[in-house]
Amino acid sequence: MAEATYTVKGMTCSHCVSSVTEEVSEIDGVQSVDVDLASGKVTITSAEPVPAEKVAAAVTEAGYELIG
Repeated sequence: MAEATYTVKGMTCSHCVSSVTEEVSEIDGVQSVDVDLASGKVTITSAEPVPAEKVAAAVTEAGYELIG
């Protein structure tokens, strides 16, 4: 099992959290997504490590920006 945490810029409400969760959840192998609105942190749990590029693409598709 792999876990990775990213920071997402631009989330301001529960709808933002839902959008990011939905897009990131669609990445193959992702088992769970935990989004903390206050800190902007997104923690992904997956069977195998997920490439950061895939996470960045999903976050961008949701309308936000992966930073760091």
